[in-house]
Amino acid sequence: MPRFPFRAALAAALLVAPAARAQAPAAPEGARTRHVVVISIDGLRPDALEAAGARNLLRFRREGAWAPRARTILPSLTLPSHTSMLTGVGPEVHGILWNDDQTGRTGPVGVPTVFDLAGARGLATAGFFGKPKFRHLIRPGSPRWRLAPRGGDIWQAVRIVEEVEQHLRWRRPNLLFVHLADPDVAGHVFGWMSPRYRAAVRRSDAAVGRIVRAAGRALGDDVVFIVTADHGGVGRRHGADVPEQVRIPWIAWGEGVARGEVEGEVVTYDTAATALWLLGVAIPEDWAGKPVRGAFEAAVGGR
Repeated sequence: MPRFPFRAALAAALLVAPAARAQAPAAPEGARTRHVVVISIDGLRPDALEAAGARNLLRFRREGAWAPRARTILPSLTLPSHTSMLTGVGPEVHGILWNDDQTGRTGPVGVPTVFDLAGARGLATAGFFGKPKFRHLIRPGSPRWRLAPRGGDIWQAVRIVEEVEQHLRWRRPNLLFVHLADPDVAGHVFGWMSPRYRAAVRRSDAAVGRIVRAAGRALGDDVVFIVTADHGGVGRRHGADVPEQVRIPWIAWGEGVARGEVEGEVVTYDTAATALWLLGVAIPEDWAGKPVRGAFEAAVGGR
């Protein structure tokens, strides 16, 4: 697999604090990596990377593979979009069309998530979520290690990152998902692309840098990072079928990632399929999501 500057660059509600450092289970035969870290930055528009001066993300885009035609599903809302991101199917299949915490009435999503499928193969999974409504994505025992607020609380990126760093001191997840809420919160209060929104993007960018460093210390260089988002925004709103709200960043960076643009369209449910494919876990035949293989070919091309 091709090697780029990645190797040189890597130098509450949590269930249990283990007493000894755990080793990650071996990935199945055919896996391209032993660890996948998916980071979703809520409300991040692709054009905000340059506008905000997101140094880490711009660097990962230069050194890795990125999809200029990545988009989310409709409605372009946080909970439906993240459900597709982590289940590999559209809202017409997973059934979550609302955008608030209704777990007390409806319970968790009724279709398997990437955490279920990876866990069924004996892989270690962990999820860190900044909003209470993400509890819809926590199914019984899956992910095994998880953190999410309750009530009306929304956790800032700094708290999420501190929890992730603590987790990685003791655990070696094969599949780690991290949600950073800051840009979405700023967008709704101050407006997308406003100075406060751009500051939130920079905070999230710094958080991504900390996650990458912590993962490097814990997981070594056998890891692939995927950084993406659930939606963009215009003014103080999102949810409509307009480019500023539907287009999302999609960047792969790490060992074995090719450098350059990925041809063709990438949809948010392709993130789930890509994570399983990298870990050597079979992708359900009825999934809409497909692996973004072009991001991992020597010459980046179609999917």
